[in-house]
Amino acid sequence: MNVFGRGFILTLFLTVIAAVGGTWIGARYIYEQRHQPSLHEFVHDELKLSAEQRRRLGVLEQDFAVRRRAREAELRSVNAELARAIQMRHEYSPEVKAAVDRFHDAMGGLQNETILHVLAMRTVLTPDQAARFDERVAEALTESAL
Repeated sequence: MNVFGRGFILTLFLTVIAAVGGTWIGARYIYEQRHQPSLHEFVHDELKLSAEQRRRLGVLEQDFAVRRRAREAELRSVNAELARAIQMRHEYSPEVKAAVDRFHDAMGGLQNETILHVLAMRTVLTPDQAARFDERVAEALTESAL
């Protein structure tokens, strides 16, 4: 093999290695930037809760799970209603507008339930835990705005 052939193969090999390495590094960076623990994971894994706090949070979480499932069922129902309204006339009819408004009301209800749950969770925490919790909540609420 001549010098040109070896140089070409070496360049090709180094290019493939650089591409694979760059892709791997980029994927790891993006994953780490995007993989914030959920608020639930943060509270349970990073705040060093006492047994009593875990018990009280468990009660709050069970109660919220019931309310959340009900709100999510309401959202599915309203979505089905919206689909039927669109299928009726294939335009932004009064029925579609009413279904959209009901969807917004249901989504707002779920958001209110979630906020009430988050605030209830905060009452279980010590002042130091609450300060860290507040920072995490603020990050979660503003990260999509960045």
